[in-house]
Amino acid sequence: MSVHFSSRVDISAPNPIAAAEAAAKANGIALSKLNDSNPTRHGLAPELVPSVYTADPRGPRAARESLAAFLNTANVVDASSPQLASPAAGEGRNERHAVFVNANTAIEGVDPDALYLLSSTSEAYSWLIKLLCNAGDAVLAPKPGYPLIESIARLECVDTVEYQLQFDGSWFIDIAELERLLSEPGGELIRALVLINPNNPTGSYVKPTERAHIVTLCREHGIALIADEVFFDYSLEPFPGDARLAGERGVLTFALDGFSKMLAAPHAKVGWIQVSGPDEDVAEAQRRLDVIADDYLPMSDIIAERIPALLNAAPAQTRRVGERVRDNLAKLHTLLNADPNGLVSVLRAEGGWNVLLRVPSVIDENEMVLRLIDEHQLTGQPGYFFDMTSNGYLAVSLLPEPDEFERGIRAVLNTVAALLR
Repeated sequence: MSVHFSSRVDISAPNPIAAAEAAAKANGIALSKLNDSNPTRHGLAPELVPSVYTADPRGPRAARESLAAFLNTANVVDASSPQLASPAAGEGRNERHAVFVNANTAIEGVDPDALYLLSSTSEAYSWLIKLLCNAGDAVLAPKPGYPLIESIARLECVDTVEYQLQFDGSWFIDIAELERLLSEPGGELIRALVLINPNNPTGSYVKPTERAHIVTLCREHGIALIADEVFFDYSLEPFPGDARLAGERGVLTFALDGFSKMLAAPHAKVGWIQVSGPDEDVAEAQRRLDVIADDYLPMSDIIAERIPALLNAAPAQTRRVGERVRDNLAKLHTLLNADPNGLVSVLRAEGGWNVLLRVPSVIDENEMVLRLIDEHQLTGQPGYFFDMTSNGYLAVSLLPEPDEFERGIRAVLNTVAALLR
């Protein structure tokens, strides 16, 4: 089934002048413009920003080439890497590039023309919902999950249909539920399926068998995949076989990533979309996505010029953050195992930098966090913030300095014990 695109993107035929300009460009003819109002082509750019503004809607070509080269770096695992010696590091995962080993990206590589640079994955969601959905259409989004997707969809006058991740010792996607949601009345309005790989806050990667079923489902129902992979690099306790969806060829796929998590720098506002899938779908998607990108104008050249240097810094920074979160996870297990009360456990987190603590369900989550605020000057996010289906959860970040992290966990253990006295 063909992918459905929204009717709100204007792809009408160009007027005769625009068509003639495009033909001249295709034939290598450079036309002078009587109406050229780009000051940078007339020697009027400031010294602080001396480059010529090209207005490439996908983002400056040089920056996309640097990003593509980074993503295409050879997947060579160094046998002497300290991460290989630690199962917690992801069972043989080296630096960032080793996680790109999969049948899709390793064979053909990433084409700069398949990339769109923008300010964040939040902006990417907005663009893709515009691309795929008319007002009143819907996207499938996972729960438990971060509420960002619903909020952005609402701003676009688009509905969100939840599909539940299930937990049975580890998290999994209920494929039968996805089939039901797509087949029941209203399913014909669903235009995209969002996968968070790994999910936040559950930390669960998309398993190979889940991926195969989901790609088939999306292809059969003519819907696109949106794969948010910003946490992919941070493997904690993964199962074998997890891989990026970036580069998936079986169905139209938009993979999202960016500097926010890669560099642990949410203020480094650089994100990107990588488009892949069947050639015909990709060509039509990019024809329409170019209109959206052009309307919103490309990323600032001031930022784009820094992208190569930031990419060079990414592997070391990702490794540094990864070491912190794995060390804190190990400390968490130690503290929980040593707790004489045995009231708190941690759900297996395959990746990311957040974990879910499980506390006795008789404890009210609001009361627990309010007690932490009152007695320990700590606050937190209970499970219902992420639409957990039952009571008794607390989301915990693995990012803090070790002493601060330990203090926080001990405060949780003491608070849980006090609430049950």
